[in-house]
Amino acid sequence: MDYLSCMKQRRSVRTFNGEALREQDAQAILSFAEKVENPYDLPIEWKLLDAKKQNLSAPVIAGTDTYIAGKMRRAAHAEEAFGYAFEKVVLFAESRGVGTTWIAGTMNRAAFEQAMALEHDEVMPCVSPLGYPAARMSLRETVMRKGVKADTRLPFSDLFFRGSFETPLTPEAAGRLQTPLEMVRLAPSAVNKQPWRAVVDGDTVHFFEKRSKGYRKDDGWDLQKVDLGIALCHFELAAQSCGLQPVFTLCDPAIALPENTFYIASYRI
Repeated sequence: MDYLSCMKQRRSVRTFNGEALREQDAQAILSFAEKVENPYDLPIEWKLLDAKKQNLSAPVIAGTDTYIAGKMRRAAHAEEAFGYAFEKVVLFAESRGVGTTWIAGTMNRAAFEQAMALEHDEVMPCVSPLGYPAARMSLRETVMRKGVKADTRLPFSDLFFRGSFETPLTPEAAGRLQTPLEMVRLAPSAVNKQPWRAVVDGDTVHFFEKRSKGYRKDDGWDLQKVDLGIALCHFELAAQSCGLQPVFTLCDPAIALPENTFYIASYRI
């Protein structure tokens, strides 16, 4: 599987062509999901859902009735683990020509959680439709993409730093880490907030969350940590694709942090 190509070419799809998801694609995606591991070794239960049969609705989606969802027990690092695993599934679907988009809020959440048989100590962070992209986006999708500037990303040097947050890192200075970090830059995130930041310190890359208001619930659940899981996934897969051997670790470098910035995890190269 060419992860780099999938990361570069994938976009969120909300308008599908109406063709039912082929059985071979459905089973391949579910089988892949069930085997996906995450750096925190937290189990995730996956299901394919049928919107018609299970009375599910997501107003922003048109042209498909198939969804994939995952649920897991609440635990430390559950958000990052889910984001990492779900993004791997999304990239696998892309490799088969199946469109996806992350949905956390624009859906009938109660109905989806009922279809997943969610228990009181479990969480279903996100779901995604599965289907074949329509030849043209709907007007609603076009407007949504423009609203969040879906086709733009923050500059490389606004996201990545060397040694500390005081020294921006340029693509040229990133050396062998340029491609893995660029794949992080291209990653999807809720409302395209791009909450990831990374500091390169010798042979280690430390990842941080630049937290925005409104994404952390009163119970402590932090949706933007799901985005950080996506970033970790992109970095690891891209680094491996470039012949590097990234090793996941939790080793807070204890450097001075900008306001509302929090350590997440690190990779040693």
